[in-house]
Amino acid sequence: MPRKAAQISEADKHAAEGGAVAVDRALFVLSVFRIGDAALGLAELAQRSGLYKSTLLRLLASLEHARLIQRLPDGRYALGSEIARLNAVYAAAFSLEQVVMPALRELVRVTRESAAFHVEQGEHRLCLYRVDSPQPVRDHIRAGDLLPRNRGAGGRVLRAFAGARGEIYQRIRDEGVIALVGDRSPDIAGVSSPVFGPGGELKGALTLTCPTPRFSPAFRQQVLDAARALTHELGGSFPDVAPAPAGPDAMRDAGHDATRDPAQPFALPHDD
Repeated sequence: MPRKAAQISEADKHAAEGGAVAVDRALFVLSVFRIGDAALGLAELAQRSGLYKSTLLRLLASLEHARLIQRLPDGRYALGSEIARLNAVYAAAFSLEQVVMPALRELVRVTRESAAFHVEQGEHRLCLYRVDSPQPVRDHIRAGDLLPRNRGAGGRVLRAFAGARGEIYQRIRDEGVIALVGDRSPDIAGVSSPVFGPGGELKGALTLTCPTPRFSPAFRQQVLDAARALTHELGGSFPDVAPAPAGPDAMRDAGHDATRDPAQPFALPHDD
């Protein structure tokens, strides 16, 4: 009788519903290669994928035949030339807008507030893409507008992941998201989270804005989840982040009233 796995493999955990098991497993084997991996041995591939070596060898034979994997003289395995060809095809056809705009539309659908994608532009930040809230009362920033890099949730996120120093920027790096009120414009709240590409490259900041009275604590997690998903779509890895702060220390560290609800957005003194 065939040997039955004691527990489900990592490859099978990521299988597509209704898909072909062998294809799912082969693609997962490719996905276990990480930045910095020149080549991997069979034991390491088995450990990362959770597959039996006998199964893995059959998958590797098919991947090698398709030039997606190459077997080196020392017996280790590296990504093959077909990966480079497919990457060139993808890069030539890639449009950031086609990936970002659906993410913004979905965030607006869920929250009914305005969503934007900001990138650094010298000493400013550029609103590269924007989807407006369906509600009549909202801020009126448009795609193409230049905004301060040291004001607003999106600007703070870009500065944090460019290495800015200070407690608030460290908090953003630790938690992966920030909610602010009145930092760029009075009576406007903003929630922002970073978006990464391959190799940890910061691609921009995903930002939700709304009038302060409409702010919901749920926006914080929704923006963080959307940034994680968009990072995945762009081929990046979102860093591990700490849970949102709770208790009086959450506000005291930022120099604010320690009695305030830490889930609420807070104001910051402007940078000079």
